[in-house]
Amino acid sequence: QVQLVESGGGLVQAGGSLRLSCAASGSAFNLATMAWYRRVPGKQRELVARIISGGSTYYADSVKGRFTISGDNAKNTAYLQMNSLKPEDTAVYFCNAVVGTTGLSVWGQGTQVTVSS
Repeated sequence: QVQLVESGGGLVQAGGSLRLSCAASGSAFNLATMAWYRRVPGKQRELVARIISGGSTYYADSVKGRFTISGDNAKNTAYLQMNSLKPEDTAVYFCNAVVGTTGLSVWGQGTQVTVSS
């Protein structure tokens, strides 16, 4: 069973930066993709960024040029570097991973990011 643990959320002023980490652990596994989603109360969950095992990335238009997703295969960890943060980036950020061998989608517990104006 794969488990995801997120860290790195917090409170930051507009224009500041934060880096989120998502560490995967468990029995032997291969992750096909890792991604970050965010959810604001009253709104649908939004895909923020995704990285696939080959290194290709995807970003939502709202974060392009400001956020960078990266992965460390040796550590089974994904990162989301968030720069030039805006108040509208305030949300609970969730890490998601898809296990390559089973297609199982796994979620982390979420981490709060709050950007003050």
